[in-house]
Amino acid sequence: MAKTSPALDSKALDQLSINTIRTLAMDAVQKANSGHPGTPMALAPLAYVLFTRHLRFNPRNPAWPDRDRFVLSAGHACMLQYAIMFLTGYDITLDDIKQFRQWGSKTPGHPEYRVVPGVEITTGPLGQGFGNGVGFAIAERALATRFNKPGFEVVNHYTYAICSDGDLMEGVASESASLAGHLGLGRLIYFYDDNHITIEGNTRLAFDEDVCGRFDAYGWHTQAIEDANDLDAIDRAILAAKADPRPSLIRIRSHIAYGAPDKQDTAAAHGSPLGEDEIRKAKHFYGWPEDAHFLVPDEVLEHTRPAIDRGESLEAEWRALFDTYASSFGELADAFTAEQAAKLPDGWADKIPSFAPSDGPLATRIASKKVMNAIAAAVPNFLGGAADLAPSTETNLDGLGDFERDSYDGRNFHFGIREHAMGAALNGMVVHGGLRPFGATFFIFSDYMRPSVRLAALMEIHPIYVWTHDSIGLGEDGPTHQPIEQLASLRAMPNMTMMRPADANETAVCWRLAMEHGEGPVGLALTRQKIPIFDAAVTQGAKAGGYILVRESRSAPDLILIGTGSEVCLCVEAAKRLEAQGIATRVVSMPCWEIFDKQDQAYRNNVLPPGVSARISVEAGAPFGWKHYIGDRGVAIGIDHFGASAPGEVLFREFGFTPEHIVDTALDLLGKKR
Repeated sequence: MAKTSPALDSKALDQLSINTIRTLAMDAVQKANSGHPGTPMALAPLAYVLFTRHLRFNPRNPAWPDRDRFVLSAGHACMLQYAIMFLTGYDITLDDIKQFRQWGSKTPGHPEYRVVPGVEITTGPLGQGFGNGVGFAIAERALATRFNKPGFEVVNHYTYAICSDGDLMEGVASESASLAGHLGLGRLIYFYDDNHITIEGNTRLAFDEDVCGRFDAYGWHTQAIEDANDLDAIDRAILAAKADPRPSLIRIRSHIAYGAPDKQDTAAAHGSPLGEDEIRKAKHFYGWPEDAHFLVPDEVLEHTRPAIDRGESLEAEWRALFDTYASSFGELADAFTAEQAAKLPDGWADKIPSFAPSDGPLATRIASKKVMNAIAAAVPNFLGGAADLAPSTETNLDGLGDFERDSYDGRNFHFGIREHAMGAALNGMVVHGGLRPFGATFFIFSDYMRPSVRLAALMEIHPIYVWTHDSIGLGEDGPTHQPIEQLASLRAMPNMTMMRPADANETAVCWRLAMEHGEGPVGLALTRQKIPIFDAAVTQGAKAGGYILVRESRSAPDLILIGTGSEVCLCVEAAKRLEAQGIATRVVSMPCWEIFDKQDQAYRNNVLPPGVSARISVEAGAPFGWKHYIGDRGVAIGIDHFGASAPGEVLFREFGFTPEHIVDTALDLLGKKR
């Protein structure tokens, strides 16, 4: 770092700071021999104005609750974010910048939540950040409505995002923009980087719509800035966006790789290093020392690092306000603090219902609704909704109102037929803090939200998914609506926890596990069809993920039947028939593989004795993965084909999900006559 001149006026300091961002991005990408230099070079003025004039943040405490949120939806441009965060005093060093995209660095190739201090959410798959920002804005409105009192706006912040043309082409952005406009989320301010370039060439190859017109139709406030280097225009546009009650989109015309004479406005500047010769030419254009690498002038740090003091002052003002608020509204303040820390209220689970066999048969989606409403009564920040399927998924929270424009105190969300936007918004709501959200749809449509589910798992955050109509048991709607491979594919996802309860009582146990879980998302796969209810005392074993539901008649089993969900009752009936033939049969219910696998070896061996190799798994889905539990000798009764349109009980019979078929399979496995 070095002085560049005796003294600089404010405009010169602005430009010097902007060019520092640009050159750091060029140098980091070049050193890594990998990355995206063009957008950071183009949008350095926007990042500079936003972080130095508008964004309320504390670099020394990035998790301050009432900070503004910034989302880089165009996550490939992450050197833009890393550079401005370094300049404004976050815990990112120049050495971290030099280690861009390297093993163990704080500067990975796309922004990663918890890896980079101050990065609000993991972005990169285009469109996701757009939907995440909508979730942030939803959370801000929900918390503000609940906690703010006259003179005490303890929740009062904005969400800003930078989006690329690629973000806006992705369907999740359209879904999310439509939802945000419908809800009137006015504290949402997005910048659309209109640089006319994609990887393949000019955007007109595939994208020539009137973006502002599209967002006008969504109910957004739109503006256009024709020169990304016009700092005053950027400043005015942000102020105008803050003043408008609608969500805002600011189109900003930029030039990718601005200042690089041979690569500006070309696709070559998007996702590859510029090359040393082009970097020297660009630095010459900026008036920068051409052979200097990772140069950060002292004047720039003197100019940008006051963001630390400013941020600490902003947080101190908020904390003083909150302390005064707490003296007048103690219970609310305590609830806010506890919920920000993701704590559940004392005794929250006391009213979770228990079910008797005489209450059945009962679909697990119906049992789930009873449990959810008991949770909602005890956990004020438990809220969520469905993708236009609440009457079918049974996820309405009774008497708790709807979250709608100008009525943000409701706890039932209507996401519309927008599963992907729902998933992305849930991620934003969770990461924002203070909420425990769920989202519901048919299990087959988990595919429509899968990219968001994957990012939730990657971040190890904790949305809860209520996925009903979980098998061929839904019947007549046919194979388009019958999930086959979803269980297996989601179980294969790191940090994902899938639960498929066997009855109403296991559903209650699984909901408690889901609420207390803290290591990634949880999916509850629930039945449409009615199934029997087992003894509540026995089904408490579901807490371990897998347990002995029916114990064999002798001291050790000849055979173990392992099932999940609606197929467990078939195993129970088959076990009765096998026992009648003198075959000691154990039934293991395994609602959650992931939790069972975390039990100690002694427990797992007790449930599945290693010496018993005769094992049969029964699950109305793809059998992939069951070998882990049944071994090489075992048999997996599953479905390796799509379903059909017919009543559920007919499909179960035709596809071999009957006690009779389980018994026949067992006898064959044991080498006994039928």
